[in-house]
Order: sequence, then C-alpha cells, then structure tokens
Amino acid sequence: MAKSLIWQGLVFCMALNVGDKAPDFELVDTDMKMRTLSEFNDKKIVLSFFVAASSPVCEKELCAFRDSWDEISQLGANVVAISNDGPFANKAFKEKHNYNFPILGDYQSKTIRDYDVLMPHLLHIKDYNAAKRSVFIINKDGTIGYKWVSDDPLVEPNYDEIKDFLKKGN
Repeated sequence: MAKSLIWQGLVFCMALNVGDKAPDFELVDTDMKMRTLSEFNDKKIVLSFFVAASSPVCEKELCAFRDSWDEISQLGANVVAISNDGPFANKAFKEKHNYNFPILGDYQSKTIRDYDVLMPHLLHIKDYNAAKRSVFIINKDGTIGYKWVSDDPLVEPNYDEIKDFLKKGN
C-alpha cells in the first residue's frame, strides 16, 4: 500500500517510489481466477496499469507488450496488466488481441489506489475512475525497481526504456 501521512486527522497518500516494497494484491483474471502479485515473483514483474479495455491507446500499449513478450521473458520478466475493468470486458479485450499475459480486473480500484495511480475523472467525466497509464517493474525481492506514471491517458510508456532497464539486470 502507498505510504500514508496523517496530519490533523487527514490521511494523505504518498506515492510509491523506486526502492519501496510493492503492495501485494488479489485481483480477478479473465478466467475468473483470483491472482496475487506474489505468484508472479519467480521473475521480475512488468506491472502495467492501463486506462480502459478496448481503448485505442491501451490496445497499442498492450499489443507492444504482447509483441515484445519473448524478449521481455528472455530478460527475466513477466508482464501483468491491470485496469479497473471487470473480468468480462478484459476477457473480450484479451481474446480479441491474443494477449499472452494475465490481464487483471481491479473493479474496486483498490490496487490502483495502493499504487497511487488513480485517475478520478477520466477525460473530465466526473467520478469516472480509471488507472493512470503507468508501469512499475517489481524486482524478485518485491521492491519497485522502475516506475513510470503518466497523467495523460494518451501517452504511452517508453518501451525501449523498460527493456533497457530489464537488460541492465538491476
């Protein structure tokens, strides 16, 4: 969970940073199975939070991870994607594009909040919660080794930077 600070009775969520312990989670996958972060820690984890299943930029992002799967796997990492969509929307999205990694639904946005990547008003629609497009690389020891977060849902991560980080074997 993101660090929090309590001041005068108010709780302020502090962003996770490189070196912090990654919050564990239990989220539903596209086969209605509950999955946890810790079950993927046999390798590093490229944890991708995406805005919405079937949106054009999310398709492009997850297709980039799909198309780089062999290279990312050879670099010692698993890809896990999370959105606040439910398992049915995520399943249709996964099947349409033949994604070869788990897509998890955080329909209550708890994990999205724990990682401090909640976008509370997607495209200025009041109270339409979504995840900010973001990527965390979780080391095998459970600490965050890499972090990228965008406040603009139309901006994609730097895929070469992610692969370069994995190549360094940090």
